[in-house]
Amino acid sequence: MQRCGHTTFTRAIPAVFINGHKNSKTALSFGSSKAQHVLPSSRRLVAGPAMAAMDHPTRTSEEEEEVIIDTPFFRIYSDRRIDRLVGTATVPPGFDPSTGVTSRDVTIDADTGLYVRLYLPDTSKIEKKKLPLLLYFHGGAFVTQSAAAPAYQPFLSALSARAGLLVVSVNYRLAPEHPLPAGYSDSLRALEWAVAGGDPWLSHHGDLSRVFLAGESAGGNIAHNVAMMAAGEAAAAIEGAALLHAGFSGREAVAGELPEWVETMGKLWAVVCPEAAATGGADDPRMNPPASDLRRMPGRRVLVCAAEKDFGTPRCRAYYDALAGSGWGGAAEWFVSEGEDHVFFLAKPGSDPAVEALMDCLVAFFTASDADED
Repeated sequence: MQRCGHTTFTRAIPAVFINGHKNSKTALSFGSSKAQHVLPSSRRLVAGPAMAAMDHPTRTSEEEEEVIIDTPFFRIYSDRRIDRLVGTATVPPGFDPSTGVTSRDVTIDADTGLYVRLYLPDTSKIEKKKLPLLLYFHGGAFVTQSAAAPAYQPFLSALSARAGLLVVSVNYRLAPEHPLPAGYSDSLRALEWAVAGGDPWLSHHGDLSRVFLAGESAGGNIAHNVAMMAAGEAAAAIEGAALLHAGFSGREAVAGELPEWVETMGKLWAVVCPEAAATGGADDPRMNPPASDLRRMPGRRVLVCAAEKDFGTPRCRAYYDALAGSGWGGAAEWFVSEGEDHVFFLAKPGSDPAVEALMDCLVAFFTASDADED
């Protein structure tokens, strides 16, 4: 089994859907002002991609009574209202002179707001006549961020250029206004649209028979579930998936996982996917996929990436072990960024050594030849 980077597993400490920043006094909390559960951490926990720190706004006692999930970056109320305190900033598509990649937005469904941001590298500098597709799903705890968020433009432009990929970054509907499975359904629809050559860039430049799925945090969870939901031509086109610090959980803690974190993720999952109450809660297979499901994974390769200081790393390792031992016929790879926290690569510059190491691993994974696979 081919591996890229570190293969040693170490007990991790900070987050799955939510990125931890050190030296902060604010913790993620759940419940009303009468009964509140606070994750015992000195770090501020941040939804989805790494975000700039901000002060926690003052709330009235009336507001506090109805808050059921409270973070410095989003707040969800008992009537399913949400305050997105960060994660709403966007940047337009366009030409990136540092990579030679051009991006543009394409609407798939105007009624639901489903659109994708396409990233096309300079094809004159790429030997391949047709480019593999990468369907990318952003993170943000299923409730915040978008395909147009500032953090993704430099990261996906660099990945597109270095790996020679035509990237399709999906802007799916967010919970709690649109509870899961809406985001899963949007993401699957984007995959089917891409494989069908739904845009001239795809039909002219894309190898529609070679598709990868990827995402970070909640987006890694979506990448897994889209793979499991795919059928027909879409499933046949999937060559592999890269799950970056993916958001999985379960009712019981796995080895090295904090019980408090399991409780935190269970409560968040109950809000973003209410229908899971009838299918096992946090043990719903979309959040805690069993080995019997994993052996049906389409594609030939899966790369599971984690960060040493991420609360979610034990769960990512459990996913990797379950996949590798499930009887699935593909090759599973494991990569740990030592000394790093959740989705650090979206906050640090591309020149950072840890970001470079992760990027090298991703490029090697997406460009591996059939000979390398054997």
